Amino acid sequence: MAPMKLYGSTLSWNVTRCVAVLEEAGAEYEIVPLDFSKGEHKAPDHLARNPFGQVPALQDGDLFLWESRAICKYVCRKNKPELLKDGDLKESAMVDVWLEVESNQYTPALNPILFQCLIRPMLFGAPPDEKVVEENLEKLKKVLEVYEARLTKCKYLAGDYISVADLSHVAGTVCLGATPHASVLDAYPHVKAWWTDLMARPSSQKVASLMKPPA
Repeated sequence: MAPMKLYGSTLSWNVTRCVAVLEEAGAEYEIVPLDFSKGEHKAPDHLARNPFGQVPALQDGDLFLWESRAICKYVCRKNKPELLKDGDLKESAMVDVWLEVESNQYTPALNPILFQCLIRPMLFGAPPDEKVVEENLEKLKKVLEVYEARLTKCKYLAGDYISVADLSHVAGTVCLGATPHASVLDAYPHVKAWWTDLMARPSSQKVASLMKPPA
């Protein structure tokens, strides 16, 4: 069977969220770049893959998927279901909980920081709005307090096993490391240890290598 195709830019942490899972699951895939400056994400052929004209989109044979976390779950079910803990009601429920936490608590606090510190200077040549950064750093710290409490009880977020919930944090947190605020994790020793463990995995190293902007 042909490799799956992941459409989008590797500078997008939604795209590389999928890469982390594809790599960890040992899936065969290729990345198909889209040139946003040419509007390729709004072209009819891409709208057929993702009707919202966004990235990522995944093609597996005649199946097209969009939304990064849905893609991640599909890849796990196909290639490495233990990353979802399917088959164990309690463990799979905890994976679901922490994937929702990433989506609804961690990432909403993180994204404005990344936009202000990385995207705004790169695309618009404008300095970060420090008020927005500080407001969201405070939100992120409150989220990290919950993570610290959780990670005192288990090695990974869902339990003592790595899951898609952990991997879904990789791309955004790699980007945090490229901002002046990477040290925010240092105040939370269990979070720091969890992140160090994640970054030692080949899947995370692959993400980090892909997200380096061109020199």
